[in-house]
Amino acid sequence: MQEQKKPEDVQCCCGSGRYKKRSPEEIRSLTNRLSRIEGQIRGIRSMVEGGAYCPDILVQSSAVTAAMNAFNKELLASHIRTCVAEDIRAGDDATIDELVRLLQKLMK
Repeated sequence: MQEQKKPEDVQCCCGSGRYKKRSPEEIRSLTNRLSRIEGQIRGIRSMVEGGAYCPDILVQSSAVTAAMNAFNKELLASHIRTCVAEDIRAGDDATIDELVRLLQKLMK
């Protein structure tokens, strides 16, 4: 199974209590995406503070939404390929219910 406990000095910000060991490549890909999104958010803040025209800000905000959707798709695909597939192979069908609940939350 891909999940493992984190060292005691690392605090989990989520409530599931589950962890996943990610490859350095996956970590790099996800964090690079998040860094770009973080830069976009800072740019939008500067636009608001600088009095940019509303439609210009909205276009940038829409770009951030698209970037977050791409991040979510990448992470979800990885989750299905690894965690979900491994749990199902191990006979843990509860993972299917967890995936269904996750998809319902993402599709709101």
